[in-house]
Amino acid sequence: MNRQAQAVVLLLLGGAVVRASLTDLHLRYVKEGLRPFLVAAGLLLVVAAVMTLWYELRPLLRRTGAPPSADGHDADHDGHGHHEPRVGWLLILPVLGLLLVAPPALGSYAAGQAGTALSARQQPSDYPPLPAGDPAQVTVLDYASRALFDRGASIGQRRVRLTGFVTTGPDGRPLLARIVLSCCAADGRPVKLGLTGAVPEGLADDTWIEVTGRYSDRIARDPVNDAEIPYLDVESWRQVPVPRRQYE
Repeated sequence: MNRQAQAVVLLLLGGAVVRASLTDLHLRYVKEGLRPFLVAAGLLLVVAAVMTLWYELRPLLRRTGAPPSADGHDADHDGHGHHEPRVGWLLILPVLGLLLVAPPALGSYAAGQAGTALSARQQPSDYPPLPAGDPAQVTVLDYASRALFDRGASIGQRRVRLTGFVTTGPDGRPLLARIVLSCCAADGRPVKLGLTGAVPEGLADDTWIEVTGRYSDRIARDPVNDAEIPYLDVESWRQVPVPRRQYE
């Protein structure tokens, strides 16, 4: 791989990063707050590629129309090409992945392979009142934290509404889950909720639903890491489109 090829691959990689950053594609891999850094990194790669191409092609442009030197060689060329290891071509793989394949966001398979992110061993903390409205709109993480760490005291008898995807539990019954990120998809962990009451039936894994219900004091154990899984007493549910932001 010579310098020109390196620059082209770098240009494609930078362009793919910029494209993903300026669309919702990046939300499959990182948190939304990291978009400015992705855009800056992509533009930096593009600028570096353009400057490399300009530096490498400049001698060729200068030699256009110029006669060869007295010893039969071009004035700005020593007859030896500069090549880097062929492993550099592997850089094109993430480019093809972003442009052609675009892996989906983490879903039910990831949730089934990892234990729930919450653990009752964490210290309880004081929670603010639920948002106004009936039902109160909360995240899966917020409800699970309140249900585990203060045993639903901050929820009381109020109705709550949550949105998540369906994943099949070890007993074959559906769970409501959401992936939580600290930075990017590599550190994604699932938050899982058991469902009682009007439990959704016949839904495929990764189906997104909006669930309305009340606090349940029922607790189960995650067989993956033995952490506690809180439950929600479902009153109603409906299928919804995949949200723009799939992670919490």
